[in-house]
Amino acid sequence: MVQYLGEDGVPVREVPLWAHEPEPLLRAYEWMMLTRMFDQKAVALQRTGQLGTFPSSVGQEAIGVACGLALEEQDIFVPYYRDHATQLIRGAAMHDLLLYWGGDERGSHAGPAQDLPVCVPIASQCGHAVGAAAALKFRKQPQAVLCTLGDGATSKGDFLEALNLAGTWHLPVVFVINNNQWAISVPRAAQCGAPTLAQKGWGAGIHSVQVDGNDMIAMLDVVGDALERARHRKGPTLIEAVSYRLGDHTTADDASRYRTDDEVKAAWEREPVRRLCQFLTTQGAWNEAMDARWQDHCHTVVSKAVEQYLATPAQAAEAMFDHLYAEWPPALDEQLDLFAARMTAREV
Repeated sequence: MVQYLGEDGVPVREVPLWAHEPEPLLRAYEWMMLTRMFDQKAVALQRTGQLGTFPSSVGQEAIGVACGLALEEQDIFVPYYRDHATQLIRGAAMHDLLLYWGGDERGSHAGPAQDLPVCVPIASQCGHAVGAAAALKFRKQPQAVLCTLGDGATSKGDFLEALNLAGTWHLPVVFVINNNQWAISVPRAAQCGAPTLAQKGWGAGIHSVQVDGNDMIAMLDVVGDALERARHRKGPTLIEAVSYRLGDHTTADDASRYRTDDEVKAAWEREPVRRLCQFLTTQGAWNEAMDARWQDHCHTVVSKAVEQYLATPAQAAEAMFDHLYAEWPPALDEQLDLFAARMTAREV
């Protein structure tokens, strides 16, 4: 496993040269803090009936932030549902993310135009990523594709078929597995008999690596290297980022039914935000006063996004028809008229 920082934030080996400069790690830490505060607020909104079911990313911020910072503007991001950090770094407005999880599809219209929308079905996005990468190769475009997924998705045929194509066609795609140890209530030990999930890439002829997903230095190094390989047409990469899901699978879940408090307590000792904070503090690049100021800033940003989200008027019910087809088929005219008539009758 690739690791630079121990659980206490002390390096376990020499860090890469770029990590001797504080700027990239300070930026990463600030994004992790903002993501965590956004995450906490989103859960609170759901608990008070102001947001739909929400998938927390608490404890997994290093993975999302590393992906967001390593991607270049013209690369293609293919997300799954726990990628708030990457989306924010890619330019998605925070209130748009809230709109999406509040059930308003207008929230999907955020971030770079070439990025795909959030994928909630398990592993189906992997095929989309391979298709996008094949298009880049066919057109001789220099970008890379980055696709994220959870450990549970690695048991789906969609993922394995996508790996096979990526390896056979030598595509410019990077798969990042967020191995947070739990596919809802299914533990990693029951998910796969192999010692690592990264080994699944070997059979497809794909460069594969396991990395400490709570170590920001390791994450930035490994993801950055994989994307550079893809952009320079050196082949696809499979990354298993080992982390831990500190919260419930979603706000519709109760993780206390299938895991112990002691397990979660031990995992909090390995979480990424505190680990990077300890490293930066030891290096003299961060202190409590800076931390307090940044927390105040994050609180302001999140509060403004929540205000904008709550003040956004709901769309008309007929809007559900707007984006079903690229070109409007005549058959929808009758359906739209019938729907409008029923809505009018209900109002009367």
